[in-house]
Amino acid sequence: MEKTYQRMVLAAGLAVAVGMVGCAAMQETDKSGEEALTLMKKDFKSRGQATVDRLNQDDVQALCTKYSGDAALPPEEARRVEAAQMAHVKYPADGKLLGDWKAGEKVAQAGNGMQWSDNPSKPGGGNCYACHELTKAELSFGTIGPSLYHFGRNRGFTAESQKYAYGKVYNSEAFAACSSMPRFGAHGILTEQQIKDVVALLMDPHSPVNQ
Repeated sequence: MEKTYQRMVLAAGLAVAVGMVGCAAMQETDKSGEEALTLMKKDFKSRGQATVDRLNQDDVQALCTKYSGDAALPPEEARRVEAAQMAHVKYPADGKLLGDWKAGEKVAQAGNGMQWSDNPSKPGGGNCYACHELTKAELSFGTIGPSLYHFGRNRGFTAESQKYAYGKVYNSEAFAACSSMPRFGAHGILTEQQIKDVVALLMDPHSPVNQ
C-alpha cells in the first residue's frame, strides 16, 4: 500500500513538472516571438506599398501564432474564430458568384501584387498554383494546400458549392480557423470580380480544373 502511494505521489510530481516545463516552454516561445518582432520592426523599412505595419498581427493571427506548433487551438476557440470571420464574408450584391474561368486561370497563375515593386494600381494575382494542384497539365505546383483538380466535379456544380468556394477564397478563416490560406477578399488581395473568376475556374464544367 505504501509503495502504491509513493508511486502515485511520484506520478503526480512528474505531471506537475511536465506542466511547468510546458508553461516555461510556451513563455520562452512567446518571449522569442516578441524579440523577433522587435528586431524585424527595427530592421525592416517601408518601401512603397510594402509597409512595416504588415508585421502587426490582427486578433486571429495573434491567436493562431499563440497556438502554433504543438499547442493545438482549442475547439471552442476554433468555432469562435470561424463564426466571427464568417460574419465578415461579403458575397456579391448582384448574387452572381461565377465569373470567367479563363480570367480566373490568369489570376490563379499570377504571383504579382502586394510587393513593393508591383504597381498598386494594377490588380494582383492569387498565386494559387504555389499551394495547390489545379490541372494535370501543370509541370509543378505546391502541396501546402489540397489538390483542386476536379474541384467542381467532386463537389457538384451546385449553388451551395459555388457559395462555399466564393466564401473560402474570400476568407478561409471562416471555414478553417488558422488556415494557411490567405484571406484574399477580406484583406483586399483580390477584387470581387477576380474572386468570381477564380470561383469559375473551380466550378465551371468547362474549366481545365474539371476536365
